[in-house]
Amino acid sequence: MGLSVTHLLVVLAIVIVVFGTKRLRNIGADLGGAIKGFRTAIKEGEGEQDKPAADKGEAIEGEVTSTKTDKD
Repeated sequence: MGLSVTHLLVVLAIVIVVFGTKRLRNIGADLGGAIKGFRTAIKEGEGEQDKPAADKGEAIEGEVTSTKTDKD
């Protein structure tokens, strides 16, 4: 006993009457921008994890960070 197409159309009509088309358009644009920003942040985060520590300028534990040798 799910929602039929006529039920969905009635709900959509009520939402349009209550909020108006301009406000719904703004909400849709804001939601789309938030999703786009989230996807961009996820891609940037994945890229940083894939890089080796040497490329990030960090030292790996036990790694020699200087090529200069000390001679007595």
